[in-house]
Amino acid sequence: MKLPTWSKLLICALAFGASSALAADYPTRMVRVVVPSTPGTAPDIITRLVAERLAKRMGQPVVVENKPGGNGIVGMNELLNTKPDGYTLGIFHAAAAVTTPVMYKAATFDVERDTDIVATIAYTPMMLVANTDAPYKTLADVLQAAKAQPDEIVLGNPTRGSVPHLSAEMMGQMAGATFRHISFGGTTQAVQATVGGDTPVYIDGIAPLVPLVQSGRLRALAVTADTELPGLEGIPLAKDTVPDMVVKGWFALLAPKGTPGPVLDRLHADIQQILAEPDFVARLKELGTYPMAESRQQAQTFVQNEKKLWREVITEAGVKAE
Repeated sequence: MKLPTWSKLLICALAFGASSALAADYPTRMVRVVVPSTPGTAPDIITRLVAERLAKRMGQPVVVENKPGGNGIVGMNELLNTKPDGYTLGIFHAAAAVTTPVMYKAATFDVERDTDIVATIAYTPMMLVANTDAPYKTLADVLQAAKAQPDEIVLGNPTRGSVPHLSAEMMGQMAGATFRHISFGGTTQAVQATVGGDTPVYIDGIAPLVPLVQSGRLRALAVTADTELPGLEGIPLAKDTVPDMVVKGWFALLAPKGTPGPVLDRLHADIQQILAEPDFVARLKELGTYPMAESRQQAQTFVQNEKKLWREVITEAGVKAE
């Protein structure tokens, strides 16, 4: 039966009224935030910083739940198996959100298809470092050696499929250099191998590397930022040696697909206010991370572009899904 026009308008008005009421009332109980990492890691620390501030704005407890495992698969499955009502959210780093589905067969999710991207939160550039006894003083030195000795120069990264790993693959592709990529079982093991001289060159997010560079235990060769950032003054930009070599790790707030629009808008607005808090920005800087305030549409476009970028890098590198 075809509804008359006035009935359709009434239904729309009622729906709008219900949505507005939902946004005004939300939240009325505890909100939980899933993070696909172990306690004490960068994603966990950033998630807890955000959760603490969200709780103050919402007037309700915001509880962080660590769901590590499967390179983000366990955490994403936990998020997607919940009701899309705004009471279960997730803060996911780039690898867990966009590279895991390409790298691992067990990952059947698609971040665009299965989640609502609420907001980008923060980003961190990659840093390329060398052991202080290695002969490399600049990024150009490393690339020249890799071109002269294809697949002989070892370039370490923390884990397979991580943004540092894929950034190294991307750099080789862009510069026409072939490295021997070695993935470790995490940052701690990888950094120890680099400081000890077992790995001559290493790439990772800046947070674990800056203190070692400042203490003279590692040599900074380049950072993949677009411009000089606070705390990284004097470190060469990778893009000055490899044009367009600008990459970043990032963190984004996600919700299960179908979460009501007014709830998403409320959450996005809260995140924007948090990202403008000076003490929050200062704490991020201590972690080698920088705020990434964008509109919801910008955030969605950014994640879409990142998904496309890393899929292309993985395909060109010939990395097979496990």
